[in-house]
Amino acid sequence: MGIIETQKKIRRLLDDRNAILLAHYYQRDEVQDIADILGDSLALSIEASKTTADVILFAGVQFMAESASILSPDKTVLLPRRDAGCPLANKITAEELKKARAENPGAKVVTYVNSSAETKAHSDICCTSANAVRIVNSLENAQTVLMVPDGNLARYTSQFTGKKIIPWKGFCYVHDNLSPEKVQRMKDENPGALFAAHPECRAEVLSMADFVGSTGGILKFAGEADAEKIIVGTEQGIMHQLKKQNPGKTFIPASDNLICEDMKRITLDDILSSLLGMKHVVAVPEEIRVPANLALSRMLKASK
Repeated sequence: MGIIETQKKIRRLLDDRNAILLAHYYQRDEVQDIADILGDSLALSIEASKTTADVILFAGVQFMAESASILSPDKTVLLPRRDAGCPLANKITAEELKKARAENPGAKVVTYVNSSAETKAHSDICCTSANAVRIVNSLENAQTVLMVPDGNLARYTSQFTGKKIIPWKGFCYVHDNLSPEKVQRMKDENPGALFAAHPECRAEVLSMADFVGSTGGILKFAGEADAEKIIVGTEQGIMHQLKKQNPGKTFIPASDNLICEDMKRITLDDILSSLLGMKHVVAVPEEIRVPANLALSRMLKASK
């Protein structure tokens, strides 16, 4: 079966199941093209929770499907591939977080949404790459903040707050592997081009950026920037939407290695198989879902 035929069959099945397909910007192009909702990880789960769909099929990774389950416990959440995980989310466990809390009494825990449901459940509040600074500064009664699991995001956030930030040792291997030397090479090869980077990148890379922001933020910047060329410092899946939304501009990957293997695991055939067999269900147990939902709810309230 060809790509177009498979896409059509998936769309028919989604209608039959009263299901919606969520796709992250880092997914394969052909998956993005048939999604009901396309976007950043948490934004997708929030939008899905507002729908009347019975089934959420998440083309993303495990922690994203967990977030959908946390926010929509009444819906069936499917993840097309069980092995679509997130190495960053795996950089911390609930037990490690509990130990870190004990070692830093009085510190508030701000947990990046790129984390497991269990880790969120042991946190004070969550954050996204777009609102991390706002969330940290919203903690009026806390002068010390433990930020997990992405150390690069924590160090970036520390530049915009008077609070003491304790960064966890985790990182996203895709963004962390982007070196300043690679960025400089692309700048030299493309004089006049602007450089947009994700805050999961290293500090020395972010210092070279004309814009630092989430995937959604980079898309917005690209549309508004008065530049013909933009060097992009995040996972290459975003290039598909950048080009579609800005046909008159040129987008250049900061490195050929900005590819997340886990995000690229899911194929159209996996999505079709998941819908046909209603597999693989992701359901967060209530004893984890309730406190995790509280951490997310605090974030949403502080973001308003």
